[in-house]
Amino acid sequence: MSKLHVGIDVSLRSHHVQFMDGRGQDLASFSVHNDQPGADTLIRKVLETTTVKHMDSVVIGMEATSNLGWHLAHYLQQQFDGYRPNLETDIHVLNARKVARFKKGYDTLPKNDRIDAWVIADHLRFGRLPQAMTDSVQFEALQRLTRTRFHLVQSITRDKTFFLNQLFLKFSGLRQDNPFSDSFGKTSLAVIQELEPEQIVQMPLQELIDFLTDRSNNRFENPEETAKELQKVARNSFRLDKVMKDPVNLSLSVTLSVIQHMESEVKKLDKAIAKLMKAIPNTLESVQGIGPVYAAGLLAEIGDIKRFNNHSALAKYAGLVWNQYQSGEYEADETSRMRTGNKYLRYYLIQAADKVRRYDSEYAAFYQKKHDEALKHKHKRALVLTARKLVRLVFTLLTTNQLYTPPERRG
Repeated sequence: MSKLHVGIDVSLRSHHVQFMDGRGQDLASFSVHNDQPGADTLIRKVLETTTVKHMDSVVIGMEATSNLGWHLAHYLQQQFDGYRPNLETDIHVLNARKVARFKKGYDTLPKNDRIDAWVIADHLRFGRLPQAMTDSVQFEALQRLTRTRFHLVQSITRDKTFFLNQLFLKFSGLRQDNPFSDSFGKTSLAVIQELEPEQIVQMPLQELIDFLTDRSNNRFENPEETAKELQKVARNSFRLDKVMKDPVNLSLSVTLSVIQHMESEVKKLDKAIAKLMKAIPNTLESVQGIGPVYAAGLLAEIGDIKRFNNHSALAKYAGLVWNQYQSGEYEADETSRMRTGNKYLRYYLIQAADKVRRYDSEYAAFYQKKHDEALKHKHKRALVLTARKLVRLVFTLLTTNQLYTPPERRG
């Protein structure tokens, strides 16, 4: 079978295209606009070339560069069947890192759009490609929501760190030894927003107890002890210069407002995700701890489970694999996780693993075992390894389409 290899270097306004045959011979090199007429031009040139050269199939490849090639890839997938149904067409969205490594095999290639398209076409010719695109718009629609949620959660985490850094300026002791279990809890935020360290020190103990009781809705078991601890922390804190007080308080107020707004937007996304998940039957939610949001995050990134031959392939796709360092009879005891893979899938696997271990005795025991074995970063290491264990379960549930049976109900 004679193939046409089409390498496309995508960009915002235009794409550079390289045609190459199976022997590596250049057939054409040109640019098209990043719009529908440009895509139609590309299709026409592909059909002309395959007809003249008597080619039976086309392999098209482009890098996963943001969303700049999304419309082109899906448009090509939809249109080729209508133009020439007997022309076998595969479209591959390639990992940019792998393409860059492939290019390193050539010593003297410059960096420009034409060369990049040529490298992609040559990479297609050598093979070892990811699975071709399939019609997965349903999963991609879900992906828009789960990835947006990921982005917001990361932003919230970053802004909370910034908020705590500002808090140290206003109330250093509260940043070091907060008597409240959650720095962003209702009572803790009330103290930060409404009181200054000097006020806390000078307040009568009973007045401070009444303040804490009111702001916490009377949820403290021993409000007097908490009030005394808070006064102790306030006495030991640095005093902020008067000139700095208003700017620091405004910085805290604005940052907190942004955090709270983003948290409310995450809740909106969670509702939309749950609504969309009702139309997607799955067995992942049969695992206690994996609700519709985490199930959506996993399904959106995995797509068709048939793309993966086994759970190891899925783990590699998620980046939950570890390097091996071995030479002769020596093999390192500690190895680092490979810094590759789908960060969104890895995030939702780790978050789901953290929830599952709280409900499932098997995963709780595994987490605790790995936690005890780790010499440092105990929680993080144990959680990542638990996520790797969860990959096996996710693969099995999606492959067999069977519900999960907890350890207590087996046998």
